[in-house]
Amino acid sequence: MFETIDSFLFSLNSLPTAKVEFQEAAQARQNQLTKPIGSLGRLEDIAIWLAGWQGLDCPKLDQISAFVFAGNHGVVEAGISPFPASVTEQMVQNFNNGGAAINALTTVFGHELTVIPLYLDRPTKNITVAPAMTLDETLEAINIGASCVENCDADLVYFGEMGIGNTTIASTLAAATCGGCGADWAGPGTGLTSEGVNLKSEVIDRALAFHNLKKDKKMKIGSSSPIDIIRLVGGREQAALAGAVVAARLKRIPVLLDGFVVTAAVAPLSLLEVNALDHCLAAHCSAEPAHQRLLDFLWLEPLLNLNMRLGEGTGAALAVELVRGAVATHSHMATFDEAAISNRD
Repeated sequence: MFETIDSFLFSLNSLPTAKVEFQEAAQARQNQLTKPIGSLGRLEDIAIWLAGWQGLDCPKLDQISAFVFAGNHGVVEAGISPFPASVTEQMVQNFNNGGAAINALTTVFGHELTVIPLYLDRPTKNITVAPAMTLDETLEAINIGASCVENCDADLVYFGEMGIGNTTIASTLAAATCGGCGADWAGPGTGLTSEGVNLKSEVIDRALAFHNLKKDKKMKIGSSSPIDIIRLVGGREQAALAGAVVAARLKRIPVLLDGFVVTAAVAPLSLLEVNALDHCLAAHCSAEPAHQRLLDFLWLEPLLNLNMRLGEGTGAALAVELVRGAVATHSHMATFDEAAISNRD
């Protein structure tokens, strides 16, 4: 848990890094497996990445934990969603009843799922006319996310979200982090028409102007702006996601980032520490048009592209099984010596 905002920011300046010696050992093993070097492509890279963060020559995926954070947003007052804010609570109940897509996927794959609603009866403020949260509210949400990871012992974690209006929040966070205007980042979200997307774009621009966050280029590393961005135009679930991702880094737990909303929530961290997301892989590129733009900004190459835009962590749930394939081939293939096969000279 972080006692203050300053302690959270300090943690971003003292993040642990991957253990190079285990990455080198994993690479050496890959070079001895019964295949041409590099022939498994990104599966090899994934296994080596995991080895460095887990501190194991042969990484493992015995326990996978998924956390879905839910929050409500005052920006819904601006008419940016065809659904009322009450749907957030209804969907949380659906999660708890086992009826959502993420429930189906975590059940069939054997992932542990936890759903965390964040004060759904207290939406954040409308970001076009007020800061979304106070500093205390921001820190509280960060710590809710962080505590989830601090109390788990997973080999890999991934995060999902639910919140009516949160693609508008994500687009505003992305614009404030990466630059550009509403039109660069607004997308259909839950199924907006072109008129709805235009309105969302206008709302984003109003929020950026109100908080003086519009800019044309990336902020300098070393700015304290990540908290300012999340506090002013984020949401409780976005702050929780940022806290959870940092807590995972502090425990050296590798992370799969889900879709646009999750990626936008943690993108501001890169403004303070350019390597803040080194322990993360992008699970997939969603059908939300701005997601690929955001991944490019963060130098993240998605594992999957399935034209999905549901959220909830569903893309990450699927990507976990690809990572399982990387671990299986790395750990269970024979070496040339074990198989008594002649290696290349």
